[in-house]
Amino acid sequence: MSKFNKKKGAGDVPAVNTASLPDIVFMLLFFFMTVTVMKDSTVKVENQLPNANEIKKLEKKDRVITIYVGAPTREYQKVFGTEPKIQLNDKFANASDVGDFILMERAKKPQELQNVLTTSLKVDRNANMGLISDIKEELRKVNALKVNYTTYEGDAFMNIKQ
Repeated sequence: MSKFNKKKGAGDVPAVNTASLPDIVFMLLFFFMTVTVMKDSTVKVENQLPNANEIKKLEKKDRVITIYVGAPTREYQKVFGTEPKIQLNDKFANASDVGDFILMERAKKPQELQNVLTTSLKVDRNANMGLISDIKEELRKVNALKVNYTTYEGDAFMNIKQ
């Protein structure tokens, strides 16, 4: 009877081709694997940083060697006590070990970066200044004269003990 039949599904949208989806997923996976930076070391010392009024952010993290100073955390206090200690990478060290550590870290860096390295001191606000002076003396011996103190932005008078 009727000559004209409506086609079913004539106005439907065609199915999405998913043939290239695995390629896209693997491309994203490889991208994130190459640009992700793994954490260098675990902080084993208490690190409540002091406040400072005028701060400047370090731009290039690949040019920074970090030294942590503070009292050992609770899990390490049984072995190392409660006095402030120096942490170089994942190990506790003495002030006399700082020079060798800097030389080893400097040797790991590319030749063009070795002269522009910055030593960043992340010192707990309750650490004694004598230990910091010993570290600075060792840094002078190995000619690591570019030193940065890591702080929080804030009122410097908050650092004074009441």
